[in-house]
Amino acid sequence: MQTPSWTVGDTTVHRIDETLLPPATGPWLLPGATPEVVTRQDWLRPDFADDDGVLRLGSHSFALTTGGLRVVIDTGIGNGKTRANPAWHDLRTDYPLRLTAAGFPPDTVDLVILTHLHTDHVGWNTTRTDDGWVPTFPNARYVVSRAERDFWAGYAMDEPRRQMFRDSVHPVEDAGLLDAVEVPAEGTDLAPGLRLLPTPGHTPGHVAVRVGGPGGGALVTGDCVHHPVQLAHPELGSCVDIDPALAASTRRSLLASLAGTDTLVLGTHFPPPTAGRVVADGDAYRLAPVPGRFVR
Repeated sequence: MQTPSWTVGDTTVHRIDETLLPPATGPWLLPGATPEVVTRQDWLRPDFADDDGVLRLGSHSFALTTGGLRVVIDTGIGNGKTRANPAWHDLRTDYPLRLTAAGFPPDTVDLVILTHLHTDHVGWNTTRTDDGWVPTFPNARYVVSRAERDFWAGYAMDEPRRQMFRDSVHPVEDAGLLDAVEVPAEGTDLAPGLRLLPTPGHTPGHVAVRVGGPGGGALVTGDCVHHPVQLAHPELGSCVDIDPALAASTRRSLLASLAGTDTLVLGTHFPPPTAGRVVADGDAYRLAPVPGRFVR
């Protein structure tokens, strides 16, 4: 079982695949990324879009060891969950085997970072047993920003979102494993070489994750950037952005800070090759892909 990885400084970051998302995901998620918009960016093909301008997207986690901690960033959609989105409903993937094959058996993980509390980022928080939904990572501290947890605590949720909290968030809280942390404007360190950066807009408490130091290392985007087409058009927002204007402003600021640096950008929904560096391109940007190294 092959797992792509990237080495940044002394840290190796592994992509833990869950599933590729169906072609209909792009038009739903990023409605402004029409085929006409996408096909004007030749650099998106063949990796990030097909010749007809259909976006490619995936669901995966990242796993790494830093500061003596074994870390998983975001936990995907999960298996066997009741979901309104047919592409996410009652999945049966080999995600736990892939995680273990990369050297991260769930019971050895120390820290799970949740960039935000959306359905496709918290699913493997829990696993179904005869006793119901229990934490997949029983020895880990699950971390989310306090602004994120507080927002959803006061939000009028529809039934599908309440179901997601019941099966993927509340069991972690009930086990005493969820830690809501303050993330100031300058960010906060969780461990040496591991920093949360506030990237609000998609959700109010959304964070990106920096591995290593500023100007280098790597940055895991979460959903502040869903797809590389948003480098060319930072104004393109997601249909599920809570604050679209703030999301666009955050994206522009983040991309400007990354352009021309050695920082490796790891997109939480970017399809293979998943990683790259931000390069200035006219009045916007493009992604220069950096393929991962495959190991067994």
